[in-house]
Amino acid sequence: MTIKIILNPFSNRWNAQKRWAIVEAALKEHNVAYDLSISEHKDHLPELTRQAIADGYTTIVAAGGDGTIGAIVNAMAHAVPLEKLPTLGVIPLGTANDFAYAFGLPFDLAASVKVLKDGKTKPIDLGQANDIYFANNSALGLEPYVTVIQNKIMWIKGIARYLVAAVMAIMDRPRWDVEMEWDAGSYTGPTSLVYVGNGPRSGGIFYMGPHAKLDDGKLTIVYGYRANRRGMFALLPKTMNPDKGSYVETEGMFEFNTSWLKVKLLNPSPAHTDGELFSFAATEVEYKIHPGKLNLIIP
Repeated sequence: MTIKIILNPFSNRWNAQKRWAIVEAALKEHNVAYDLSISEHKDHLPELTRQAIADGYTTIVAAGGDGTIGAIVNAMAHAVPLEKLPTLGVIPLGTANDFAYAFGLPFDLAASVKVLKDGKTKPIDLGQANDIYFANNSALGLEPYVTVIQNKIMWIKGIARYLVAAVMAIMDRPRWDVEMEWDAGSYTGPTSLVYVGNGPRSGGIFYMGPHAKLDDGKLTIVYGYRANRRGMFALLPKTMNPDKGSYVETEGMFEFNTSWLKVKLLNPSPAHTDGELFSFAATEVEYKIHPGKLNLIIP
């Protein structure tokens, strides 16, 4: 069976293109039959995905970062019924590679190709924010506000860029007033962040939904509010704890699972799915989970 690989050379600020030779050598070594499509511009990934499906490929491999995965997954979900989605594979060529981390894919590129060769699969959940489908996560408030800032930082490379952007965002002391409703409760009031996790990690080092699981049939929601910079800075190192000592254990922070969430923002917020902004001024977002709809190649 021939798989379709869609390469985003722009991932990790062109480092994906530089590292492709490693992947190519591993594909040859493991005798993986593949056809390659290369994205040429920002909106090319969905087009290439739709064409791959039209051409009859049943396995599509995203070679890039979290944004690449998100764009391909969203395009697949809009192209065919969710029950007929192609199998997804991942070659982690991004900066953070949070989705790859969530299901234990090796970051070593040759090892990740071996995973594709072995072809073991597992059904995982698919998230949805309004009409956008996502694989790893979505967020309102502080996290996409950090994304806005980090996209403007050109003088820092790698994961450090996210950390610097987080500090800069906290210095602005942002606040959003929300009305939230989910299957077991509701909340009205101020918030610093609303994290919607299918996976637990964001930005390469931040465990924003530390107990989120890709295959539990639920969204993991985290929200909370800090009124001043001191309180927000106190939380920052705790967001890097994947388990005990997490920021979700502190007073005023809440983590729960739900099958749906409706959020109305009284003052607009940027919003992202899989690290890519879909709005700079979202006012209403409705989330839902589609359990087990995405078949994923895993180690």
